[in-house]
Order: sequence, then C-alpha cells, then structure tokens
Amino acid sequence: MPVRIPKKTVMLKNKLHVVLIALIAFYSVISAHAKEIDLFVMAGQSNMMGYGGDASFYPADSEKLDGLIGFYWIAPGISSSKGMWTHMQPQAGLFRKGHFGLEVSFARGLVRAGIRPYIFKYSLGSTSLAKNWLAPGQHGLYDDMVAELRKAILLQEKLGNKVKIRALIWIQGESDAETSEMAHEYRNRLNKLLRNFRERVVKNPRLPIVLGLDEQHPWVKVNPVVVESQKQIVAAEACQTFTSMVGLQKADVSHLAPAGLVAHGKLVLEAYLKLSGKCI
Repeated sequence: MPVRIPKKTVMLKNKLHVVLIALIAFYSVISAHAKEIDLFVMAGQSNMMGYGGDASFYPADSEKLDGLIGFYWIAPGISSSKGMWTHMQPQAGLFRKGHFGLEVSFARGLVRAGIRPYIFKYSLGSTSLAKNWLAPGQHGLYDDMVAELRKAILLQEKLGNKVKIRALIWIQGESDAETSEMAHEYRNRLNKLLRNFRERVVKNPRLPIVLGLDEQHPWVKVNPVVVESQKQIVAAEACQTFTSMVGLQKADVSHLAPAGLVAHGKLVLEAYLKLSGKCI
C-alpha cells in the first residue's frame, strides 16, 4: 500500500524546490557577470600621493580612458573614495581642483596595453617606515593599508569578481633619510614590509614590485644609503625593479610637478610591463 505524504510536507518540499531554483538562477547571473579584477596596489609618501600634482593640470583624457579604470583611494586624514570603488579621477584635499599622482598615466597606459586595471592607492606625505608605516603587526600605516586593501577586495568579491593583485608600486623612502640611524635601518625595514606583503597578504612570492627612487631629495643627498638600500633590495630578486626621478620636472626640491608625475607614471608602467613578462 503506497505511503501517503502529508499535504503540508508536499507544500514545504515544493517551496524549498522553488527557493533552490531561485538561488541557482541568482548565482548563475552573478557567475555570468563575474570577472577577474587586475588590481594594482600603489602606496607610499608624497610623490606617490601627488603632493605637487595640482589637478588644474590634470592630464586631458581625450581617449575617455578614466571611466575604464577602477579606483579606490585613501590619503589618511586628507581624503578618500569613502570606502567605495569609483573611476580614475583627481582626489580632493591638496589643491582647489584636487590633486593627482602617477597613477593616472600608469593606469591609462595599462588600458592601452590591453589591461583593465583597478587601482588601489594608499599614500600620505612625509611618512617614514621608522615613525609612521612601521613593521607589520605594529599598528602603523602599513597595517592600516592592508586592512583597507582587504575591504576594497571584499567589495569586489561580493559582486562575484575574482581579484588578482598584479603588482605593488612603492614610492617612499625620503623621510627615512631624515637621520643616519633611520637611513641605515631602512633596508631591513623595507625588506620586512615587502616580504610580508608578498607572502602574507598576496601569497605570491613572485609578485612584481616597482620601487620609485628620489635621488635628489635634500635628506637623501645627506644620507644616500636609503637609495643604495633600495637598489640592493631590487638587485636581490628578479621580480623587483626601480625607477629614477632624476630629470623629471619638480615643483620644489621634494615634489614632482604635474608633468613630472605624468612622466614618472609612464616610467613605472614600462618597468612593470618588463617585470610582468617574467613574474606572475
């Protein structure tokens, strides 16, 4: 004799079936629209931030590329994208029309190279590893940056996107040349930071890293061991390189002018593309 299933049980099963179908459809839509995000982390002090980058001279975008570039930024205590992804643009805080850094020409160059970049920028002027960024786990700017980076990545993952960090661009070091003691500790401090970022944050020991060197900063001229340390770090590994600011237009003794920032972004782009061919 066949077993009679209560009507309520049948109705419950039907409802569960409908819910299951809806969930499958929902995640199918997400999967269909999901994409792989090529994320570039750009961090450092004033010449990363664009302290001399008056947005009155923001580079013209005749090709309409800025709308194709994802952008998430924070300059602690100055301005941010308010915890949201937006598109490439000047950032508020330093000039009447805002400021910009090397990220503009760098990212536009990536688009021209067939890459749809997402830029995460975390920067603040006059910051040293010794006093401000500190070592991983010491609750300095580095730890704050990593926490903010994870928030930015999570926003993309919630959309169903897969995030791949493609490179770290690090423009910093001048403030660690303030004293001889700080300068001589710079190599050790920067090595720890870069190693942590590769191994613990990105989990890719071959992550391309580009260091931006400012050989002309007054403090660096007194304590050139900072630049020497940067070059030694680069020489020690195949997936690291550096760019020089020698010959780039400056707004003052410390900061690149708008034209200098644009030129530097192109140099960083060239450096990254060379690394990307051999480092993944």
